[in-house]
Amino acid sequence: MPDLPDPLDTPETRVRDATADDAGACAAIYAPYVTGTTVTFETEAPDGDEMARRIARAQSRHAFLVLEEDGAVVGYAYAGPFKERAAYRWSCEVSVYLAQDRRGRGGGRRLYEALLERLTARGYRMAAGGMTQPNEASARLHAALGFEPVGTYRAIGWKFGQARDVSWVQRPLGDPLPPGVDPPEPT
Repeated sequence: MPDLPDPLDTPETRVRDATADDAGACAAIYAPYVTGTTVTFETEAPDGDEMARRIARAQSRHAFLVLEEDGAVVGYAYAGPFKERAAYRWSCEVSVYLAQDRRGRGGGRRLYEALLERLTARGYRMAAGGMTQPNEASARLHAALGFEPVGTYRAIGWKFGQARDVSWVQRPLGDPLPPGVDPPEPT
């Protein structure tokens, strides 16, 4: 009978708030998605300084979390405004990125669960995510976390010489409110 792995001999992992010190690691995780995939429509990978600005911006009103494994950042998730109009202020757009060798191991789910909990606590009422198609792994993750499909923008972006579709999903945050009652302002 083969030896089973010792359950205590696993990497120490934790989800925590990102800081400016995490910017370089987050930029390194994101760069291959920018330069080698259609997962993001950015075409120039941001450097550590730009990522530090993004972390600060997300932390100011929403959230930016990192997944640490044995003290190294191996993934991150964040939220930002869905749209700028006042009526959208209770909604946010969410994203998650994992180091290429950490995909499919539950880190994305862990990050998103913590992120959605944080956003709910801050008073947000709806989370939305866009996924360039095809992206079955992201579709499975979002569905597992209760996101429902709401539509697809056809040929909305152009990357690597081809028009790309983006499918959108959304998930309510917090308990439903009765009609005519505005939620408190997000904090």
